[in-house]
Amino acid sequence: MIGDSLRADTTNAALTRAVVLENNVAYLRIGRVTGNLADEIQSAQRTLAGTNNIIGTVLDLRFADGDDLAAVNTATNWFATGKLPLTILVNDETRGAAAAWATALRKARAGLILGGSTEIKPDIAVTVKIADEKKFLENPYAALAQNETNGAATNDNLAPFIDHTSEADLVREKNKDGDEDEDAEPPRPPEPQKPYIHDPVLGRAVDLIKALAVIRQSHG
Repeated sequence: MIGDSLRADTTNAALTRAVVLENNVAYLRIGRVTGNLADEIQSAQRTLAGTNNIIGTVLDLRFADGDDLAAVNTATNWFATGKLPLTILVNDETRGAAAAWATALRKARAGLILGGSTEIKPDIAVTVKIADEKKFLENPYAALAQNETNGAATNDNLAPFIDHTSEADLVREKNKDGDEDEDAEPPRPPEPQKPYIHDPVLGRAVDLIKALAVIRQSHG
């Protein structure tokens, strides 16, 4: 699962989920742009940064709406003054004040937009079926069934190559070649594989945050 939220999903809350991904990337999911948007975001960012070394933020506006344009201006100004990388996720269900906010953030050069939307032209286009995105929002680490991912963009091709040859097999091959070392330590069991983000849009956004953070650090 994506982790425990600071706030449970409610119809009245602007911020519906706030967690840390990959140990250092803040993830903020917005349900609706309301008057308390900026306050909720600032509070969540402070809480997440209090126990984690945050290197950037993913702002998820997929399926978000709202009609409070004044809240858009306040929240945009807050992100525009930040120093950490920001990515904004959108889709065709990003509407109203949420769509206006994504555009305002880009105009303010506060962040880059990722996703698939006909209303908002993304900086990096990643097309995923709406039904699949709803499932990824529930758990971005869960892989969809093959028939579900057919025709949808995925980031499986970005997964690192894994050599599945076990250490025991390697030892046996070494012994065959007469290279057995009596004093060699027994092979250690392989470490468990880290959770992998299967949500293509979110995975790309997290990777981009990490790359931008490295660039900023090298320039700093």
